[in-house]
Amino acid sequence: MPDFEIMKGAPVALVGPNGAGKTTLFSVLCGYLQPSSGQVSIFDARPGTKATFGRLAALPQDAQLDPSFTIAHQLSFYGQLQGLNKRKSKTEVDRTLELVGLSDVLKAKPGELSHGMRKRVTIAQALIGSPKIVMLDEATAGLDPLHAREIRQLVASLSDEITFILSSHDLNELERLCQQVLYLDKGQLQQHKTLANDIDHSYITLRMKRNEAKLVTALKSIEQVVDVVNSQDREYLISVRHEQDEIPLDIQILQLCHQKKWAYRQLINGKTLENQLF
Repeated sequence: MPDFEIMKGAPVALVGPNGAGKTTLFSVLCGYLQPSSGQVSIFDARPGTKATFGRLAALPQDAQLDPSFTIAHQLSFYGQLQGLNKRKSKTEVDRTLELVGLSDVLKAKPGELSHGMRKRVTIAQALIGSPKIVMLDEATAGLDPLHAREIRQLVASLSDEITFILSSHDLNELERLCQQVLYLDKGQLQQHKTLANDIDHSYITLRMKRNEAKLVTALKSIEQVVDVVNSQDREYLISVRHEQDEIPLDIQILQLCHQKKWAYRQLINGKTLENQLF
């Protein structure tokens, strides 16, 4: 298996098809499951041991809050499970709820909160103890766009201090947040690409608001364009030559859309993460 290094300061995406083992990997790293073979070490310690408490945290996709107890009571209890005393647990509850913008729900019970607020509370739980690594499994699944955006902003704001490893089926979301991508398939984990530093300039991705019958032919008429593939509905993958023209190719494409009165949605240098992987 190839070696790779996860760098501090930017969230890391963990992707792969259904059944690839993403949730199982999280469970092994947390010590919930024991590996059938091989060895796993986290901070030079065996997963799930006391040495990892407060340093590694995970939020399962189906994490639930107990409806019978207040938010403060539950988070304080989780803090004490990590070895914190009652006073320190209370301090951590106040700190983590402030981080997720929910300082005013201390005395509330889960049933009084919206789905998005409950999700943020569970993220606060994962932040107790100031962990160095936080693994989030489908952190925005089931959230409306506004609450999903709040979660993305929260992860981005904390990434200087915490290394987040994000598992999600929403590749557009991961592309917004993550520079490094780990791909897991049939139990084999490998580094795919560091998105920020490895744009494939041999391609441009064009997303349109509508399908245009003559778009492919018009794009192919541009000298730097080698080929155009309709990769999916209203999305076109454009293969390009590296020779520089007097007018940059992306500007020529936008000028073409303007001249033809074609409404485009997005122009991306390189392939999308979805096209790179699948």
